[in-house]
Amino acid sequence: MVDVSIRSTGETKRVRLSPEERRLQLITLGAEMLAERPLEDISVDDIAKQAGISRGLLFHYFASKQEFHEAIARHVSAEFYTAVMPNRDLSLFDMLRDSIERFVDYATEHSASYRSVLRGPASVTPDMVSYVNETRAAIADLIVSELPLPPDDPDLARLTLAIRGWIAFVEETIITWMAEKPITREQLVDLLVESLPALALSPALIAALQS
Repeated sequence: MVDVSIRSTGETKRVRLSPEERRLQLITLGAEMLAERPLEDISVDDIAKQAGISRGLLFHYFASKQEFHEAIARHVSAEFYTAVMPNRDLSLFDMLRDSIERFVDYATEHSASYRSVLRGPASVTPDMVSYVNETRAAIADLIVSELPLPPDDPDLARLTLAIRGWIAFVEETIITWMAEKPITREQLVDLLVESLPALALSPALIAALQS
């Protein structure tokens, strides 16, 4: 346990954080900072100052600045994955639409971090690409798991690949929409929902979404 100083209602209070809590605090501060600067511009010194610790102590939890930035990216990806988890009380079509609506809302509310992870200079680093792809794969697996298809269906591999590509399409379409707003939010959601069966070219998926 470590003593730290934090500000609350203008006063400084002493609290004790476990190593796990301290690490999460630093990552969360970094994720919040994405609202005002790109991932690669997040300063270790600024984070340490906000957390009330020394720069050296921060590197007790992260071996390097790059590792710290990667931890922030993983945290943001995990938050996003949680934000789009399906509501299984809904029909498949409504479940998809509900998840897309939350996808759009999350990206809009966290636009700086969303753009930074997908489009910023750090987004082309091998590790960052790996985290983004892992999140896409997890979401694709989540969608596939909801489809009424047997695990040995011969079309499953092609359908999974198409869904992975659709997720990338959704990400890029939302980025463009946030910058230009050429259509309404509802029209955007319609476009993204309707594009999945059109892209997948799967009679089983189309039938499931229409049922």
